[in-house]
Amino acid sequence: MFGGTIGWMELLLLALLGVLIFGKRLPEVGRSLGRGIVEFKKGLAGIEDDVDQAVKQPPRIERRDAGQTIDAHQASGQPSSTSGSGSGSA
Repeated sequence: MFGGTIGWMELLLLALLGVLIFGKRLPEVGRSLGRGIVEFKKGLAGIEDDVDQAVKQPPRIERRDAGQTIDAHQASGQPSSTSGSGSGSA
């Protein structure tokens, strides 16, 4: 009885029903839908920027005993360009 796809007759019927239901408000509904899509894309772009920024920066590790924040290279014992003589005494 029902096919797996929507044909052009069904789309035409849905369009007519949409015009009857929304009537004069159809341009307003379209504008609101467009604004929603733009805001959604802006939100996704912000998330992508945050992820890119996090990937570029080395992870920060906070040492609880000294209250210092160091990068991952210092925590693993590897020499860093910003570290001093590296005496290692805590």
